[in-house]
Amino acid sequence: MSRFQYTNRNLELLEPYEWKRSRTVLRGESSCKGTDLPDRPSDLEQREGRAIRRGNETAKLHAGNKLDVIIYAVEKSLDSYKFNLLHNKQLFISQLKTNNMGSRTIDEGSIDEKSGMNFSEYVAILSGNTDLLEKAKLEKKITALESERQAFVKNKAASLIKLKDITQRVGANTETVSRMKGDWETFMSRLVKDKEGNVLNPVQLTGVQSSDVKVIGAKLNEIADNTATNGEHYKIGTLYGFTLSVKTENSQKEGLFMKENRFFIEGEGSIKYTHNNGHMASDPKLASLYFLSALEKIPKLIEKYQADTE
Repeated sequence: MSRFQYTNRNLELLEPYEWKRSRTVLRGESSCKGTDLPDRPSDLEQREGRAIRRGNETAKLHAGNKLDVIIYAVEKSLDSYKFNLLHNKQLFISQLKTNNMGSRTIDEGSIDEKSGMNFSEYVAILSGNTDLLEKAKLEKKITALESERQAFVKNKAASLIKLKDITQRVGANTETVSRMKGDWETFMSRLVKDKEGNVLNPVQLTGVQSSDVKVIGAKLNEIADNTATNGEHYKIGTLYGFTLSVKTENSQKEGLFMKENRFFIEGEGSIKYTHNNGHMASDPKLASLYFLSALEKIPKLIEKYQADTE
């Protein structure tokens, strides 16, 4: 049944209800009552109406929160053909909604009070052949198993890919840690301290004979401002046998393309270490300590890679 209220049109229909408190007219059609089968699967679902939706206090208080949904069909009639059409339509609709070819094998429900019957089971019942009903049940079980198998195969493939990625990352981290430990041992074996125990910083820059901190710092800032390596590492000196290099990289800031020089120090492990994200300090003293500070960060880098491996 549906609720329909007449307004200014068809006023003659309201004459029998003149002087009544309510002028609401209820009408019913065969398609609304459920005696005719619809052309769309969604229309059949819509017939359940608002009664089964949340907020039905009448059913909750007086009917144990349960309602009977009745669908009419005639056995051994063209209703079987109609339900078969609805069944095929629902398959294509589900396939389009899920974007998955496997949707044709998903369980559409079973004969119980919770999920009702699917269209193929309606066809089996209306045909009067119980073998078709048993066939529908078996097909449902088969499709459920196929769906579970597809899910298993999909999850297995994803797990194998994840395992391969983790294994490769663990192997790469282990190798990196090994090379870092080698660089650290080399650095500690060559490290020189003064009488007071302070670590010396014997930076040797190409073309610079002085060991003065200010001279070295000024030269490094000059390299940072004027050098262009076109993306290649360019050797500029040594420290404790480690190679010092600079590389010009392109960057973008506020929509503008810029070129900046980043500095690296590399040992026998072929790992390039940086400090302050590769940027050289403008202060000469801090600039001269850049490469030494980069080497002193090796233990923390080892701990980081080991933690990531675990």
